[in-house]
Amino acid sequence: MTQDVEMKEQAAPSNSLPAFSPSTLQHLKEIASLIETGAYDREVRRILRAIRLTMALRRKLKAYALSAFLNFTLIPGSEALTRLSSYLPKEDEHAMEVDTATSAPQAPAKHSLPEIEIYCYLLILMFLIDQKKYNEAKACSSASIARLKNVNRRTVDVLAARLYFYYSLCYELTGDLAEIRGNLLSLHRIATLRHDELGQETLLNLLLRNYLHYNLYDQAEKLRSKAPRFEAHSNQQASSPVQFCRYLFYLGKIRTIQLEYTDAKECLLQAARKAPIAALGFRVQCNKWAIIVRLLLGEIPERTVFMQKGMEKALRPYFELTNAVCIGDLELFRSVAEKFSSTFSSDRTHNLIVRLRHNVIWTGLRNISISYSRISLVDVAKKLRVDSVADAESIVAKAIRDGAIDVTLDHASRCMLSKKTGDIYSMTEPQTVFNSRIAFCLNMHNEAVRALRFPPNSHKEKESAEKRRERQQQEQELAKHIAEEDDDEF
Repeated sequence: MTQDVEMKEQAAPSNSLPAFSPSTLQHLKEIASLIETGAYDREVRRILRAIRLTMALRRKLKAYALSAFLNFTLIPGSEALTRLSSYLPKEDEHAMEVDTATSAPQAPAKHSLPEIEIYCYLLILMFLIDQKKYNEAKACSSASIARLKNVNRRTVDVLAARLYFYYSLCYELTGDLAEIRGNLLSLHRIATLRHDELGQETLLNLLLRNYLHYNLYDQAEKLRSKAPRFEAHSNQQASSPVQFCRYLFYLGKIRTIQLEYTDAKECLLQAARKAPIAALGFRVQCNKWAIIVRLLLGEIPERTVFMQKGMEKALRPYFELTNAVCIGDLELFRSVAEKFSSTFSSDRTHNLIVRLRHNVIWTGLRNISISYSRISLVDVAKKLRVDSVADAESIVAKAIRDGAIDVTLDHASRCMLSKKTGDIYSMTEPQTVFNSRIAFCLNMHNEAVRALRFPPNSHKEKESAEKRRERQQQEQELAKHIAEEDDDEF
C-alpha cells in the first residue's frame, strides 16, 4: 500500500502521465499461479477461487496490465498471444514503458496449460464487454468457444461455464442471439457426453433464455423436459445454486404462459428466495412475475413485498396495479396499464396484465354482491365501467357459471339478486373447523409423545441391564466358591 501511495504522489505533479498500479498485474500473476496449481493437482476449488478473485479485480483491469499479463503467461509468438493481443487497444508509450519497467525484474514464466489460455480469453472478454466493444467481444468469444471444443479437461469446466455465459451475452447485446442457438445446442451435447454437469446447467439456462427471448415457449418446454434435471446432479459446484435460481426463474415464466399458475408461483418465489442478495435485478424480476402470478391466482400480495429494500421504485407500477385489482375498479386498472405500458412491455408482462382484466371484473362483482342484495344491471354496468348493459349481463352470467360469485340473475327484471348470507355461527361449520384444528393439534401431540416414550434402542438397554445383574451374581457365587476352597486348603 505504501508503494502505491508513493507512485501516486510522484505522478501528481505531472498531470499528463497516467497513474499505473503495479498491484493489478501482480494479482493477475498470483491468480495464474493458483490456476496452475489447481490444474496440476486437479483441484477445481482452486480454479473456483481464482474466478472469485478475478471478479473482485474486474473493475481494475486496464489494457496495458492485460497486455503485460499476456506476455508473461503465454508463449511468445504463439497463436493465442497474437490473437488476444489484437483485441486490446494500443495504449500510449509512457504507459507501456511504466508497464515494462514494473514487470522487468521478474523472469517471465511461460505456460502451455489450456487452463491458463482459457483464463486469458476470459480476461480479455470481460474487459471488452466492460469497455462496450461488443463487436470485438463477439469475435473473441467465438474464438474462445472454438478453442474450448478441443479441450476436454475437468479443470477447464468452471472456466468454460463462464465463457459460455459471456459468449451468449455478447450476442444478446448486439441483437444476434438467434445466430448462436445451434452452436449452443452442440455445446450442450458435448458437455453431456463429457459429463460436464456445470456446463450442462449453464448451457441449458442459456438455451432457455435464447428461446424465451424470441417467445418460443413451446420449444423451451420441449428442451427442458428432455434435458437432465438440475436436482439429479450429485456433484454440486460453487456456481450450481446460481444456475439453479436462473433455471427456476425460466421455468416459472414457462409455467405462467402455460396457465399453470400454482407451479409458476412456487418456482418464482423459490428463485427469489434462493437468489444471492447482491443479485438485486434478478430478485426484482422474480418478484414482478410472482406478483402477476399471484394476482392471476386471485391472491393479493402483502404490502411488505413491495417495500423490500432497493425494490420500492422498481415495484411501484405493480403496486398500483395490485391496488386497482384489489379495489375492482376497471377504469383505474386501464389507466394504470396505460400509464406504465412501457414498463410492462420492457418486463414482458404486458400480455399477462391483459389476463388480469377478468380478475378485476370479478373482484368488482364480488364487492357489489356483498354490498347490494338487489341491484339492476344498469347500475352494475355503471359501477364496472362497462360499455353496455348486455356486456354486464354476460359478465355476470359467466361469473356465476365459474363460481366467482354466489348470486342469481333475473332476466325478466334485468337485475342481480344476492343470496342472503345467514349467521355463520348459527351453523355447524365453525364447529367443524374448530374440531379439525383440535384434532390436528391432538394428533401432533400424540406423535410427539409416542416419539419420546419409545426412544431408539430402548430394548437393548433393558437387556444389557439384566445381563449385567446376572454377571454380577455369577461373579459373587464364583468368589464365594473360591473363598471356600481356600479355607479348605488352609
